[in-house]
Amino acid sequence: MPLAESWQTAEIPGPKKASLIIKPDIADAIIRRAKRPIMIVGYGAVEYEVEGIKLIECLIELANKGKIPVVVTASTAREFLNRGFSPAALMPAVDIGNRLTDPAWKGLDGKESYDLAIFVGLPYSMEWTILSGLKHFAPYLKTMTLDCVYQPNASWSFPNSTIKDWAANLRGIVENLGD
Repeated sequence: MPLAESWQTAEIPGPKKASLIIKPDIADAIIRRAKRPIMIVGYGAVEYEVEGIKLIECLIELANKGKIPVVVTASTAREFLNRGFSPAALMPAVDIGNRLTDPAWKGLDGKESYDLAIFVGLPYSMEWTILSGLKHFAPYLKTMTLDCVYQPNASWSFPNSTIKDWAANLRGIVENLGD
């Protein structure tokens, strides 16, 4: 059974915890069902590799296949642009987290609110805090984290896993999403 406990000791999320993404099909179904998904990417996307491929390249492929707008933090913008991918926005993660709590905010394009926010590559404690705020102040928004550590404040999260298992799940998500 996958471990569904906070990755960081002493972090206590409360009675409502994230459902586990134990197979790539789960994440694919959630992404496909979303009418307005958005992905928030931090510097970890540049640092990690997935089966010899930089995580950032995997995320670009996911964004392209799922037609998901990507918000990048300042430290990752150049890496996306160097790969020929133009993010929808460049802003601090805390700022996009704050905007997502506003039910009147019509998104980056001014059309309508997002219904799924996908987080990846942010520092654990920052992501924990943003997801906690969204869990309590944006109940209309579903959240997913694609990091290899369990984030109990998300709606869906991978369990704590090895890099190898995490890489296989991410590749599966990207490959299946195009089907």
